[in-house]
Amino acid sequence: MQIIRVFPRRTALTPIDAFAFVGDPPLIGKPEANEVHVSVAFMWDIAEGERLASAWGCYYKTVRIGGPAFNAKPDGFTPGMYLKSGVTFTTRGCNNSCPWCLVPSREGRLSEIVDFAPGYIIQDNNLLQANRDHVRCVFDMLNAQRKAAVFSGGLQSNLVSDWFAESLRGIRVESVFLAADTEPALKPLERAIKRLSFLGRRRIRVYAMIAYDGESLSDAEERLEAIWELGAMPFAQLYQPVACFIHYDADWKRLVHKWSRPAAMVSSHNLPAIRLDMQDELL
Repeated sequence: MQIIRVFPRRTALTPIDAFAFVGDPPLIGKPEANEVHVSVAFMWDIAEGERLASAWGCYYKTVRIGGPAFNAKPDGFTPGMYLKSGVTFTTRGCNNSCPWCLVPSREGRLSEIVDFAPGYIIQDNNLLQANRDHVRCVFDMLNAQRKAAVFSGGLQSNLVSDWFAESLRGIRVESVFLAADTEPALKPLERAIKRLSFLGRRRIRVYAMIAYDGESLSDAEERLEAIWELGAMPFAQLYQPVACFIHYDADWKRLVHKWSRPAAMVSSHNLPAIRLDMQDELL
């Protein structure tokens, strides 16, 4: 059965095949398909997703709408369907209870997927909460991939062990993503970066949520600069609540622009240019 997938907005993980569309139906070149699935990732895009379902319904008999925005518990994973080819999940859920995160309420506590699909982009929410045997299986799978591994789901810094770091030395790694969403997170981040220092700054990225809980612009920039000084490249992300979309002013947007793009960070710190490729702009 051929399924068209429609998305309200494009992200770095949106599929790019001939049956994946962002926005309204094309004026010409509409492919034949049995169904149209409108996939909505963010709650503030639900209204746009409903509009798109109506627009595509003018041309196709069966149109369905769903996705993470509707708090639906994941029911299996089909590689390349709603996320681009190469992305895989080997676990679901997370055992933490961060106040800004929806994963525990949507997916529950961490569970391991025994027969996970192969892929080189590991999108697990918290891979390192899985047992060591599972992580070994993930490494075995990554060793068989043609492309270097990308741990884009994020690794919990205080779970980055010497064993995990040494295991990474045995595979090709394009990038690992850690996180430092608060000031107290900097200390465990520092230890994790030291263990992973053999990767070099370019391959160690750090998600950094900013503007949460009244954080000031100066405090956010200070934390981002601290992440840089630890030897990693921050990936700044403006906090967005569940129920609405915050429109940030130009100063916040400039801060994100500087601290999410490797080239901008390198330039602002007067460092020699380093090789930047597609995975540097993964998200």
